[in-house]
Amino acid sequence: MLQTLRSAIKIPELRRKMLFTVFIMVLYRIGAVVPVPYVSSDVLGYLMSQGEGSIFQYLNILSGDAFSKATLFALSISPYITASIVMQLLTIAIPALEKLQKSGEEGKKKITQITRYVTVALGLITAYGYYMYMRNYGVLTDTGVFAAIVIIACYSAGTALIMWLAEKINESGIGNGISLILFANIVSSGPQIISVLISFITSPTLRSWGTVIAEVIVIVALAIVVFVVFITNSERRLPIQYAKKVVGRKMYGGQSTHLPLKLNMSGVMPIIFANSIVALPSTIALLFARPAEGSFWDKVQRFFSHTSWFYALLFFILIIAFSYFYIAISFNPIEVANNLKKNGGFIPGIRPGKPTSDYITKVLGRITLIGALFLGFIAVFPLVVNMTTGSALGSIAFGGSSLLIVIGVALETYREIEAQMTMRHYKGFLE
Repeated sequence: MLQTLRSAIKIPELRRKMLFTVFIMVLYRIGAVVPVPYVSSDVLGYLMSQGEGSIFQYLNILSGDAFSKATLFALSISPYITASIVMQLLTIAIPALEKLQKSGEEGKKKITQITRYVTVALGLITAYGYYMYMRNYGVLTDTGVFAAIVIIACYSAGTALIMWLAEKINESGIGNGISLILFANIVSSGPQIISVLISFITSPTLRSWGTVIAEVIVIVALAIVVFVVFITNSERRLPIQYAKKVVGRKMYGGQSTHLPLKLNMSGVMPIIFANSIVALPSTIALLFARPAEGSFWDKVQRFFSHTSWFYALLFFILIIAFSYFYIAISFNPIEVANNLKKNGGFIPGIRPGKPTSDYITKVLGRITLIGALFLGFIAVFPLVVNMTTGSALGSIAFGGSSLLIVIGVALETYREIEAQMTMRHYKGFLE
């Protein structure tokens, strides 16, 4: 990988794209620390520290700690991601949007424009909700109308600016803009997590076992990284054979290829969906006063907290369910089978048409189960570690999804750099 990067830097056009991407990400991180008027970040930071396991803590990780500091980019890329998911679902549910998506480059541009409008609308709604949350908890230094307009306008503008930065990376940089911004946010939280782990290992209660625990943590972390990379790159290849046909005096077709089905085709989306559902009780609990110790509502709150076994079990089940749901809306075996039939392709031993789609569905169901179990393990394992070690490691409760995003984005960007080099017939990275 390092050899590939060194070779890519030697190509002027690729070097410009990589430097442009780094420049945009630096601009984003600068915006993530710009304060917003009339907001006390210290009070908000204290409130966020009391809400472990809530959706707010997860949003804080995705925003690179900007959410808990109420800075300009506090809402991060979440409205843009939500708008993209909504439009993806609507293109399946609404025939007019589906037709627009299939109408070529012009149709895709119109859908992109609609996604921008939806992002701005969601940004306004989210900014207002964020403002009301801070107002109800005494985070604001001024609760007047002018202050409300300024705060909501700042966060809405921040959302639109993040969307613009992400699209600029897509146009003139390397990699996917949304993914790289998420990558930068999560990586920026790395030093904080490492400091928490170091303080936990060097605590007086574990002083004699500190070195052993540190070695175990390093070994387990490396093993998980290798495991995630292996699963992320794994795929099931269905053999495809194209029939021979004679056109004039020439013969076409007859070649063999394959249909790749990624083992983890849904990526990290099932974890994001499942986390939004399972963290809802803890988030709602933050809106009310803390119940008395040992009371009924205190027991209910603890039962749904991220330190309970029920939370981990429900999280695991929802990840599996959303894995199948996401595959169902993003991959259409019938359409794939019809395209193969139109182009004279078939799977050896399987008849074209419905038998092909049924076979693809069966294979897809099996590999989706393996991918869902993998996602469930990666997401729940930090929770189990958190429950067995205590609240001192609460910051790694959402480490599984963060690790998947970081590794997935790194591999995706690396593959794009290789593809760009291949298009330029540069073979230095193959040596």
